Amino acid sequence: MAEGTKRILVTGGTGLVGRAIQKVVADGEGRPDEQWIFVSSRDADLTSSSETRALFERHQPTHVIHLAAMVGGLFKNIRSNLDFWRTNIHINDNVLHSAHEMGVEKVVSCLSTCIFPDKTTYPIDETMVSIPIPALAPGKVPSPLNSPFPNSQIHNGPPHSSNFGYSYAKRMIDVQNRGYSEQHGRRFTAVIPTNVFGPHDNFNIEDGHVLPGLIHKVYLAKQTGSALTVWGTGKPRRQFIYSLDLARLFLWVLREYDEVEPIILSVGEEEEVSIQEAAEAIAEAMDFRGDLVFDTTKADGQFKKTASNAKLRRYLPNFQFTPFRKAVKETCAWFNANYANARK
Repeated sequence: MAEGTKRILVTGGTGLVGRAIQKVVADGEGRPDEQWIFVSSRDADLTSSSETRALFERHQPTHVIHLAAMVGGLFKNIRSNLDFWRTNIHINDNVLHSAHEMGVEKVVSCLSTCIFPDKTTYPIDETMVSIPIPALAPGKVPSPLNSPFPNSQIHNGPPHSSNFGYSYAKRMIDVQNRGYSEQHGRRFTAVIPTNVFGPHDNFNIEDGHVLPGLIHKVYLAKQTGSALTVWGTGKPRRQFIYSLDLARLFLWVLREYDEVEPIILSVGEEEEVSIQEAAEAIAEAMDFRGDLVFDTTKADGQFKKTASNAKLRRYLPNFQFTPFRKAVKETCAWFNANYANARK
C-alpha cells in the first residue's frame, strides 16, 4: 500500500448508511489515496472488546466511520429500551477505545436527533449538545465548579421516554469524544442526522423506522387491494434525509470537518413533513389508489424534533439535497426491484 494512503474502516458497513457510502465511493466520490473497508456484524461482534480490538488490529485503520448500532423503530424501542442502552454502550465504548489504542487519526460517529431533550425549544441546533471543555492549568483536576457539563443543553432534560435507552447511549458518544479530545488530543467527532431513509433500509413493519415501514405497507396493500393503515394520527413531523445525500456529507465530514462538536446533517426546517404527507408521497410513488386509514390507538412518539442545518449551510452553502419526493420514488423503486432480498 502506498505511503500516505488512508485506510477508512466503516462499521455497520452493510446497513442503510454504510451501503450508501459504498455507492457514492464507487460512483466516483472516492479518492486515489483512500482505501475503504466496510465491515458488518459478520466480521466482528462489536459488543466484545476482544473481537473489536482484533478487527482493528487486522485492518489497521487510519480513519473510522462508526455506524454500527442496535437500531429500530418506535415500537421496537418501546419494548426494548434496556437492550438498546446496553448493546449500544458496549459497541460505542469498544470502537472508540480500540480506535484510541490503535492510534486512529480520526473517528466520525453517528448520533441522532433523538438525543436532545424531549422538552426543548425548536429548532434544535448544535449549541444544545455542546459540552464546553474548560481551560485548565496543566495537571489541574476538574472539579464540580469547572465541570464541562453544567452548561450543556443535552443534559438539561431527558430524551423522549419512548427511546430513552438508545438516546442516552448515543449521548454518551459525544461525552466520550470530548473526553478523548481533552485527555488524549484525539480527533473524534460525530454527526447528527435527522430521519434517514433509502435503499438497503430495514423495511420491517413492526421493527423498522416509519418511512421504510410505510413503503412495505403500501407494497402489501397493493398486493391485497386493502387500505393503507398508518399507525398513529399522522400528525407528527419529521425531516427526512436521503441516505445517498447523507453519505456524501459523511465523506465531507471525514475529510474536512475538524471540530469535536457534532454537526447536524439535515435538510432545512422548511423541508419538514408530516407522517401523513410522507405516506401520501409513498402512495403516489407506488401508484397506490386505495384509502389511507389512521390507527389512532397506536402511539405517535415524539411530535417533532425540528433541527437547524444553519451550521452545515455555513460550511456548505451550495450543497444540493435530493428533493424528498424524488428520493422517495427512488427508494420505492429499489424496494420493488429488490423485494425478495430486502431486509423486512
